[in-house]
Amino acid sequence: MMSALNDTKSNSAVFLLSGIPGQEDVHLWISIPFCLMYLISIVGNSVILFIIKTDPSLHEPMYIFLSMLAITDLGLLVATMPTILGIFLFNSREISLDACFSQLFFIHSLSYIESSMLLLMAFDRFVAICNPLRYASVLNLPRIAKMGQLFVLRAVALIFPLPFLLKRFQYCRANVLSHSFCVHQEVMKLACSDIRVNSIYGLSIALLTVGLDSLLIFLSYVRILRTVLSITSHVESLRALNTCVSHLCAVLLFYTPMLGLPVIHRFGNSSSHSLQIVLGYVYLLVPPLMNPIVYSVKSKYLRARIIRVFFK
Repeated sequence: MMSALNDTKSNSAVFLLSGIPGQEDVHLWISIPFCLMYLISIVGNSVILFIIKTDPSLHEPMYIFLSMLAITDLGLLVATMPTILGIFLFNSREISLDACFSQLFFIHSLSYIESSMLLLMAFDRFVAICNPLRYASVLNLPRIAKMGQLFVLRAVALIFPLPFLLKRFQYCRANVLSHSFCVHQEVMKLACSDIRVNSIYGLSIALLTVGLDSLLIFLSYVRILRTVLSITSHVESLRALNTCVSHLCAVLLFYTPMLGLPVIHRFGNSSSHSLQIVLGYVYLLVPPLMNPIVYSVKSKYLRARIIRVFFK
């Protein structure tokens, strides 16, 4: 009877999210830069989407992929905003198990979709530089739509089992999470059951998505670099490389914390706790903030359209 009662308590338990440990007294002040980051990110990505949608001259593969990236970034912002701002503004730390599992589903699936969008953008640059004569035939609108749908389905299908794998556990250990949001690597550690299946499955889908995508992006740029170095005109080679700069910035902004966070979760010690927290915020908040800025700065055409909208 007592065992059943304990199980019931475990199943109806809540997790406690953390802001920045040791800085609870100044959480309200810390909320100001977080609010600004969310505001700038939402406005920036929304403006990118508006410009691309309303300007027919931007209905090209590169800008269509950029709009897909902006939609994914907006999704990540919506998935994390309630808990992150809830903690810093209202000290609202409790999150139910179901809400936590739902949030980690959206965070992981959208992260994997973003990885796929970066791969598609690398493919766009690869075809444009290495096979320019076939660019229009290879990257036509129906094919772009099919590739986008395929990668979205891949992410959703691979992440879909995670909440159910977590839901079968009993959570009888300390229920305090290190972040202001839920991620699979950390939630599974709070279970008082054998988590080997979750650990192996989580690592496997990470390798099949982020690992595979990053490898293909790297190979694409190896081919791009070889093609650029074979161009006799120094000006033309620099111009070709310049079209890749914004994408390379987006790749570095996304993959550096994305690959670092799971490694720290699995192999880190207590001394890496602060780095773990910082990387968690960088992983979710910096790419949606910086992607619109980087692409607006590097794309003259896009920058001119944005200026025209705001300064008619």
